[in-house]
Amino acid sequence: MAVMIGALIKFVLSNYSLTFFLIGLLAAAISLAGRGQRTRAAVFEVFLSFYCLFSIGLNYIYNFVMHVFFARMSAAFIGWANSPFQYEVGFASLGFGVVGILAFRRDFGLRLAAVTGPACFLWGAAGGHIYQMIARHNFSPGNAGVVFWTDLFLPVIGFALLAGSKKNPA
Repeated sequence: MAVMIGALIKFVLSNYSLTFFLIGLLAAAISLAGRGQRTRAAVFEVFLSFYCLFSIGLNYIYNFVMHVFFARMSAAFIGWANSPFQYEVGFASLGFGVVGILAFRRDFGLRLAAVTGPACFLWGAAGGHIYQMIARHNFSPGNAGVVFWTDLFLPVIGFALLAGSKKNPA
């Protein structure tokens, strides 16, 4: 039992982009459950808001902590050697995280910026992961696992929420 719990904790903490996305979905659902009005506009507003807070804000603050304070462990998880680049990724993540938190209860323009910056980063990282898988046969969990798939699909979800929000203004 303890081994299973340990494995679950490791999975949750190692795949934090998925974890924060799922927590954001849960928080949005709870927020909607407490509202009498559930128009299409309200639903998109709530899900986009919590996406900004969790999938961008808290996710990238966590990424900052992992790449700056646990750089060697993060590099090993990705299948790389530690380098000063870890700190650059960490501080870029701090910037994305702060913008995501600021976008939580703000206007469409800030949310567009909060989604677009990380999308460029994630799709670029996914391209790097693909290169590493092909050229270096790097199938470490931090390169070819859940992280790879969230790098591809979280931006798609963010842009879909933005599009739905724009089409259905509150």
